[in-house]
Amino acid sequence: MMRKALPAPLPGPRKEKTLSEVADKPKINPVLKLALELGPLVVFFFVNAKGAALIERFGLENLFPQPIFLATAVFMVAMLASISASWIISRHLAIMPLITGVVVLVMGGLTLWLQDDTFIKVKPTIVNVFFGAVLLIGLAFGRSLLAYVFDAAFALDHQGWRKLTLRWGIFFFVLAALNEFVWRTQSTDFWVAFKVWGTMPLTMIFALAQLPLMQKHMLPDPEDKQI
Repeated sequence: MMRKALPAPLPGPRKEKTLSEVADKPKINPVLKLALELGPLVVFFFVNAKGAALIERFGLENLFPQPIFLATAVFMVAMLASISASWIISRHLAIMPLITGVVVLVMGGLTLWLQDDTFIKVKPTIVNVFFGAVLLIGLAFGRSLLAYVFDAAFALDHQGWRKLTLRWGIFFFVLAALNEFVWRTQSTDFWVAFKVWGTMPLTMIFALAQLPLMQKHMLPDPEDKQI
């Protein structure tokens, strides 16, 4: 008598990252990592602020009729340098700066080619909507993708990743809405300043506000259990 084949077992829930898996990742000094991430933005701000003088001094009026165009070109170079430095130091590229860099090159290229700064101004909106949508859609399908987006160097339990992913997904959409409001209602110089001295501090404050949640759901270190 032939035995009836048993149905294949359903796949279990996705395993969250453990501290041992996180520890295997190549690491960059936190100060250097912050400098590589913020450096291109700071350069963008200062070149835009001094752009008129630089354009006049070097006779670049035909190439860059306004400071924002020169700042965009330098921003693209700085972003490439930042990504290259990250790769040289760690032989690893995190998803978020990599995708951000690609969008900067595409939108910056369109800005320079068409001489229209609208493209570089909507870049933050595109990036934030993309990451917000990835996080929230992933959450809707039961996947917490925040660790992969941020290349996280910490490990949380399932509930911790779920709550943190939801918060960051919503925050990305808030940043997108703020960018749209500022560039559509304020001057270019104000938008550039807000991008550096408004968006970045807001992001840091929000990240710090998540520390209690992260501490509550942090997974114990396996090495601590062995001691």
